[in-house]
Amino acid sequence: MSDFLAQLIQQLFNGLSLGAIYALIAIGYTMVYGIIGMINFAHGEIYMIGGYVGLVTLSALGVNSGLPVWLVIGLMLLAAVLITGVYGFAVDQLAYKPLRNSPRLVPLISAIGMSIFLQNWVALGQGARDMAVPALLPGAFRFGGDGGFEIFVPYARVLVIAVTVVLMVLLTLYIRGSRMGRASRACSQDMHMANLLGIDTNRVISFTFVLGAMLAAVGGILIALAVGKLNPFIGFIAGIKAFTAAVLGGIGSIPGAMLGGVLLGIAETLAAAYISSEYKDIVAFTVLVLVLLVRPSGLLGKPEVEKV
Repeated sequence: MSDFLAQLIQQLFNGLSLGAIYALIAIGYTMVYGIIGMINFAHGEIYMIGGYVGLVTLSALGVNSGLPVWLVIGLMLLAAVLITGVYGFAVDQLAYKPLRNSPRLVPLISAIGMSIFLQNWVALGQGARDMAVPALLPGAFRFGGDGGFEIFVPYARVLVIAVTVVLMVLLTLYIRGSRMGRASRACSQDMHMANLLGIDTNRVISFTFVLGAMLAAVGGILIALAVGKLNPFIGFIAGIKAFTAAVLGGIGSIPGAMLGGVLLGIAETLAAAYISSEYKDIVAFTVLVLVLLVRPSGLLGKPEVEKV
């Protein structure tokens, strides 16, 4: 295998693991938008809080607790999804539910205010500095070598991709087959008609916020384990990137959020590797602009039909 091909495979793997995190966060954006037509700009902070809850859980258990690694990570994920689910519910109840019938700009401003509040809430409680996350999965698969370029595949990055794929499959099956999933699809098609047919739309909306928060929390823990550090401000840029991924794939489309996240992650990684890390955001947003010029509704999004 040539060095160029080996380096390309390495960067594609890195981009896929980064894109998987973007996809987990982007699903929350796209589900909320698909049902109520609004963007939850506090969603990135929920992702950040999930990472902190996982770190606090790990500190409580102890790095050298003697428990199996898979059990420690499982307990971190369990604590994070439960607590961030409560945060997601609170964001809906405080920032959105009282403003259901207000002009769209009002809940948008409310969500931005909630984002700033959560960011500072964590900074005051945990400090604004970077916090180190112990490496629970320090090893890696290695391929190639023998004088050439060695492909380095960390176990933590493999875990990111594996967990994301499993969650995507489970989410797809749940949305298609469960009663709440069918109610969510009905609300996304016509909220008023769903309400007339007896669906508790407020409950569906709250469920959407909670589910999106849980997925984002998983992303927060996985990226913390992979990167090894956290700070209260990681949610802002990750939220913007995930929102970009949702728009790229087609806002309102769950498969679109997955596709957009992966494409954005790969575009960023290839740009950093073959151009410069300073240009990765420029390349990523250029891809977004080019796609929207050709398909204004995103890659898998459906054009909005004016109802009369």
